[in-house]
Amino acid sequence: MGVRVSESVLKGIKNHPTRHYLHHYKTINYFLDHIALKITLAIESMGFSAMPIPTSQIIDWEKQTAHLSHKMIAFRAGIGWIGRNNLLVHPDYGAKIRLVTVLTDLPLIENRIVEGDCGECRKCIEICPAGALKESYKDYDKKACLDKLKYFSKTYGIGQYICGFCVKVCR
Repeated sequence: MGVRVSESVLKGIKNHPTRHYLHHYKTINYFLDHIALKITLAIESMGFSAMPIPTSQIIDWEKQTAHLSHKMIAFRAGIGWIGRNNLLVHPDYGAKIRLVTVLTDLPLIENRIVEGDCGECRKCIEICPAGALKESYKDYDKKACLDKLKYFSKTYGIGQYICGFCVKVCR
């Protein structure tokens, strides 16, 4: 499941992520976690198993790993494709979405994988302050990105590893 990120909040990102963007990011994460909990409880009340996976709970910061990859779950669920920015790109909202996952044994209708790509667009590559994005998401420079996130977190008092530049320009 996903929620769109506000265009107006993203527009405020100029040279670095802002505290406004941080608050918005955290608010969306809380909202998604709340939705996942409600859905989990509803599924369990129907007699099925369900487990909400936190929206943004990193298990290993250096490896940038979580319980699972929401973007890969969303990709396989047909919500979008993996873009040059190494994020899920929704056909309508671009990368301007935050995601959450509920694992369940409730029988669901399968979706088809979205056959999309970024086409000629390279805005994320051009704007990436870390130079971490390349022609293919497979060439994403995780270390360069993480180093820039650490810099933003410390230098601008953000206190969390967020950026938002590639999200801002996608679609």
